[in-house]
Amino acid sequence: MSRVFIIHGWGGSPTKDWIPWVVEMLRMKGYEVITPAMPSTDSPNIEGWVNKLKEVVGIPQENDILIGHSIGCQTILRFLENLEDGSRVRKVILVAPWLKLENLSSDEEWKIAEPWLHEPIEFNAVRPKADSFVAIFSSNDLWVPLKENVSMFTAKLQPKIIIKNNKGHFSEDDGVTELPEILDLL
Repeated sequence: MSRVFIIHGWGGSPTKDWIPWVVEMLRMKGYEVITPAMPSTDSPNIEGWVNKLKEVVGIPQENDILIGHSIGCQTILRFLENLEDGSRVRKVILVAPWLKLENLSSDEEWKIAEPWLHEPIEFNAVRPKADSFVAIFSSNDLWVPLKENVSMFTAKLQPKIIIKNNKGHFSEDDGVTELPEILDLL
């Protein structure tokens, strides 16, 4: 059976939002599910998060599935970008992914986000590292402007795009504690 890695978002944890529900559902279906607690979750940095994902995944397997939430999506993309040629995973599911943000509440948040927003991802290196990509967006995400991010991801990654109505940033605060779309995609 496939290994499934779920990477939480900025300020998140493996025990928040929809992650516990997805973990339980996938384990009932026989998947091996790994949900690392990412380092410095309130002040995430690219190197620390990508290195943690490298440590947890080890040698990627062809049937691996990577699921990210928010900044966890960028972590997965940056991890894939640096995989050796020939290494690949089966599927990548990105929940509330972003290349552009808005409405951050402080200069400190913008300072944390700046490297993630401006250090480029080489999508030509990312695309061959997975059999398929899916990006799930919400129509009313406060931080992830829908039109710009859908356009950028479509142009750069060519994922299957799913837009859900009124799911906010897919967090507990938005009332999202289950995400059955992930089960449907597997």
